[in-house]
Amino acid sequence: MTASASVSGIRKRALRLWAVGLFFASPLALGEPLTAPADDSPVLRIQGSNTVGAKLAPMLVAGLFEAQGLTSVRISPAGKENEQRVSALDSSGRSYLALVAAHGTGTGFAGLKDGTSDLAAASRPIKDSEYADLASLGDLRSAGAEQVIAIDGLAIVVSPDNPVSSLSVEQVASLFAGEIRNWKALGGKDVPVELHARDDQSGTYDTFKELVLSAQGKTLAADAARYESNDQLSQVVSSRPGAIGFVGLASVGKARALAIADGDSQPMLPSTALVATEDYPLSRRLFFYANPAQQSQWTRTFLSFVHSAAGQAIVAKSGYIGQAINAITLSPSPDMPQPYQALASQAQRLTVNFRFDEGSARLDNKAQRDVERLIQYLQSTNKTMSATVLVGFGDARGDPARTALLSKLRAMAVRRELARGGILVKNISGLGDEITVASNSQSGRIKNRRVEVWVY
Repeated sequence: MTASASVSGIRKRALRLWAVGLFFASPLALGEPLTAPADDSPVLRIQGSNTVGAKLAPMLVAGLFEAQGLTSVRISPAGKENEQRVSALDSSGRSYLALVAAHGTGTGFAGLKDGTSDLAAASRPIKDSEYADLASLGDLRSAGAEQVIAIDGLAIVVSPDNPVSSLSVEQVASLFAGEIRNWKALGGKDVPVELHARDDQSGTYDTFKELVLSAQGKTLAADAARYESNDQLSQVVSSRPGAIGFVGLASVGKARALAIADGDSQPMLPSTALVATEDYPLSRRLFFYANPAQQSQWTRTFLSFVHSAAGQAIVAKSGYIGQAINAITLSPSPDMPQPYQALASQAQRLTVNFRFDEGSARLDNKAQRDVERLIQYLQSTNKTMSATVLVGFGDARGDPARTALLSKLRAMAVRRELARGGILVKNISGLGDEITVASNSQSGRIKNRRVEVWVY
């Protein structure tokens, strides 16, 4: 698809959603024209993750330009590899420019620190070391600074000719550590394993290292080929019978994604529903981080647009998973607790989960915005009165009785927030650690600590 065709599609979708009143951004984002640049300087500067910056960030900027009534919107190379410019004109012929540099998540935080970037694009949460390094800017983990913009699935990809269909996280770690050197050991063909990985600047690599390698006490084999680009890595893997790599969900391309199991979970493909709920073992959040103390009018309006229905439609169009809420039907199975089986047979699950810190019932930044989305969904589907069931879960690390209590307290916390929006919940329950979606590692425990939403 050409850049011009993509922008045209963005414009039609954005304006259609605007017309039917689906935006929930601030009035400033929709009604008041933004200030034109005083010179040729960019109105937005985004640095960081290649996962976010290669396609999604330019498309979102183009969508904002179109929603602001600008014309001749164009996404084009900026003269350096993995850098793009988004340009547009207003009715007076004045030029508007945004720059997106996608050299890895770490470079985004460096840009925030030295003032060369308005937004850091990140494919992982900010590290403790980065948080401390940027402390002079304010609280980078506050709701005003940390913006979850999309959900991504870290796909483990192989050639379409590879007969292996699923792997455990432990097997993936052993492969990338160089401990398994032939696919025959995993039931595949007698073909040597070739390792392909993102580079050290990449948030994708940081996520893979945390969720796969470090979780299993392993490190990446020295002979792995390294890439700055997701798309380039996927293209190489798809053409080589023994190759295996990892990429963001939008970059699977002609390669084939494997189903992944973690701990006692069933193997899961990175499907839309499983990634949206973050149940897929290698799902992750994509972020923009902004200076909490100093944001331009353009930065604030852009972030409002990203969270709007039109912005999230662009997220879905780019190949990632938007945060719009949908209902899905799950089949009950004998290994489910009896109350959960009954729920699955009579109700539908929504593609939103609320997650919590260890030992806590406090909603995180994403959950706070998801409450607003959930209230809007329930209002639009006429399910505001006794049609919603909240089911809390915990991890298997602590005392089972305390875990069960915490799981119910988390469901109660979500119910309290929904009540403030006029939603009467039918029932809540806490099932403790009865249904795990991940292992008992640190990252797995985060996924297991959740509240599911079901509707009748």
